[in-house]
Amino acid sequence: MNYVELLGYAAAFCTTVAFFPQAIKIYKTKHTKDISLGMFLLLTAGVVLWLIYGIIIDSSPIIAANTVTLILDLYILYTKIKLDRFQ
Repeated sequence: MNYVELLGYAAAFCTTVAFFPQAIKIYKTKHTKDISLGMFLLLTAGVVLWLIYGIIIDSSPIIAANTVTLILDLYILYTKIKLDRFQ
């Protein structure tokens, strides 16, 4: 592994781990009213595009980060849509 790839993994770790506190808070509180649906839809679309890009250029850091981020984003979106009906 070279320094450039290591830098990519470090960046991927930071941007992906940043979603865990929000997902955990939503899981614990079951409250999503203050989260912007539009922002999370746009963010999820961007993550999907980054994932596709990572696959095309065969970049492991981009693929790994965006796969995990997509899972977290989809959990947050699903929960938001589900809970906003009842809040």
